[in-house]
Amino acid sequence: MHTFVLAPDSFKESMSAEQACQAMQRGVLQVFPDACCIAVPMADGGEGTVEALLRSLDGQGITCMVTGPLVTQQVSTYFAIVDYGRTAVLEMAKANGIHLLAAEQRNPMLTSTYGTGEMIKQALDRGIEKIIIGLGGSVTNDGGAGMAQALGVQFFNSTGEAIQVCGGNLDQINQIDISQLDARLKNTEILIASDVNNPLCGPNGASAIFGPQKGATPEMVQQLDRNLNHYANLVEASLGISIKNVAGSGAAGGLGFGLMAFADAKLQSGVELIIEQSRLAEKIAQADYVLTGEGKIDSQTALGKTPFGVAQVAQQFNKPVLAFAGLVGEGIESLFDAGFSQIVGINPPDCSLEEALKNGEVNLEKAVSKTIKNILEPRT
Repeated sequence: MHTFVLAPDSFKESMSAEQACQAMQRGVLQVFPDACCIAVPMADGGEGTVEALLRSLDGQGITCMVTGPLVTQQVSTYFAIVDYGRTAVLEMAKANGIHLLAAEQRNPMLTSTYGTGEMIKQALDRGIEKIIIGLGGSVTNDGGAGMAQALGVQFFNSTGEAIQVCGGNLDQINQIDISQLDARLKNTEILIASDVNNPLCGPNGASAIFGPQKGATPEMVQQLDRNLNHYANLVEASLGISIKNVAGSGAAGGLGFGLMAFADAKLQSGVELIIEQSRLAEKIAQADYVLTGEGKIDSQTALGKTPFGVAQVAQQFNKPVLAFAGLVGEGIESLFDAGFSQIVGINPPDCSLEEALKNGEVNLEKAVSKTIKNILEPRT
């Protein structure tokens, strides 16, 4: 009996990693009805991080109500508890993500990470020892100040009034008081899953690089960057923590900075963290074949994308890796030296983008079935 590990990322706008696993499994079982398929849906710290670990670690989803990107909003969301109740897995986007606001509502001067802080608090209420938090897909630019506020940090203006912080008023902060910061954070390991290496401020910072896609005009970008700089300098003066130039502090509009400053969080590559937490290596060790994939595989795949991370693990065990993609781009030759055995485009010739996205699961299933049949004709 053959054992297959199925470890794809999501195929953007077509299928989730979980759906891709199911399509792969159907393709495998068409050829080998008695095959053992081990599904390990993957993610890189963005969308699908919670689902990936919930599924691969057999966890429990916890629903909660939190403040949305605008403080007038309430959103119903969820996080995961895994590892026998010891670890919580959160995605900031589930509380403060760009998908929660219509295009005309997006304004990083007004949005806040307060709801992310509330989600962290609810996880702490469950007595967990570790929090993994994915930072992809944010619509915020408040340096994590809103998150900190939800966890007890107080921000005061020059007249001593407490202010509700957001991206547009960080320059009004005159004093930071952490005396009420949730004490449980000290005994909780916090890991940030992110593949963003930008610093907090400057031409490569959170505001300049990600602000425009969150609704910031060029003028807003300048103001937001000045605000983050003021805030970071105040954090340094108040707490003695100088991290605004640390790679990744600019992730999720500076939420990376806020988590490092107020919760002593450690930043890790999203893919590496998911690989580690999902125990992918021990699953691959018992496999005959490893299947992975995502929407596009090209020369950029080697820069820390999910299929590359999966192939690197498989290479350690000398296991063949079959990768499937909606689009196979340029520059894939080097990937064959990095552990990939085959890279297969799943779409039929002359297929439109609309058809490809709509028929992704069927096309993936067919491509897997055909590829495996070519490699391993069933033995009678």
